[in-house]
Amino acid sequence: MPMMRTRRRFLAGISVIGAGLSLRTRCRAAEERLETTSVRLPTAGSICMAPQHLATDLLRAEGFTDIRLVPHGPDVTVPDQIAQGTIDFGGNYASTLISGIDRGVAMKTLVGVHVGCFELFVKDTIRSVAELAGKKVGIRAVGSTEHLFLSVIAANVGIDPKTQIDWVTSGPEIRPKQLFIDGKIDAFFGVPPDPQELRAKGIGHVVVNSAVDRPWSQYFCCMLTGSTDYVVNHPVATKRVVRAILKATDLCATDPVRPARMLVHGGLTRRYDYALQALSEIPYDKWREYDAEDAMRFWALRLHDVGFIKSSPQKIIADGTDWRFLNELKRELKA
Repeated sequence: MPMMRTRRRFLAGISVIGAGLSLRTRCRAAEERLETTSVRLPTAGSICMAPQHLATDLLRAEGFTDIRLVPHGPDVTVPDQIAQGTIDFGGNYASTLISGIDRGVAMKTLVGVHVGCFELFVKDTIRSVAELAGKKVGIRAVGSTEHLFLSVIAANVGIDPKTQIDWVTSGPEIRPKQLFIDGKIDAFFGVPPDPQELRAKGIGHVVVNSAVDRPWSQYFCCMLTGSTDYVVNHPVATKRVVRAILKATDLCATDPVRPARMLVHGGLTRRYDYALQALSEIPYDKWREYDAEDAMRFWALRLHDVGFIKSSPQKIIADGTDWRFLNELKRELKA
């Protein structure tokens, strides 16, 4: 019952933020007839995927009447849900999407959502990524998003992530952040609002900030993917889903105050100040500028080099991406 109330509060708030955009969107809703008016998205994960959380009213304005938010376990990924047939679209980290494509999940990555939401926190005695060799690094599980990303970051400075890092898995009950605060690990991969909280409390410091540090700041970290079955059979609906997400992304870039308030109002995060700081710092304005395919190639190459995927970057792109909708919308949604 509390979860239902939270969801109703969130959707009620979404209608406010979408009011200024819905009329323009309805004009486009008559372009082509939707093959389906149903779409399923995962419920809230990290607040960095705010555009997905904010898109509900925009999807309704695009003509969708059956918009379902599908709950999932704490460590269930978007590829997991697509493989299970429980969602049609979802945003997740590029490394996680690539791993899913590599293991044969039938999905198509469609657009880059944003750059730079993750930060590598280390204890005060560590000054660089190179000093992580032999150190304890916290992750939820082997193969998790943070394990994939951190392995790539370590390999970038010559560390063998399989033999030179002591990976400490925490499981669902105690997160790596708490282990870091308790001094039980030397480093962990932080995503909003964890970095904002630790900086405010003066705990540890950051040696990699993917919003500003190269090469990570030059590539999307989070992207939108869709079930291959939905994308192939419902191209008109797919384009409208992508358009709703991109409009919500633009909103996060131009007016982060309203999305931050709505994330808190909807119960998706507790601290407004941390939410606003995160949304203000994350580069949501890069989807027109950065090359989504280049991001997939970048992460796939590095995951392949460290042995986490078997497929070549070319195969990942061929099997698991579709940029038609993005290319059309770049022309339509000009700044």
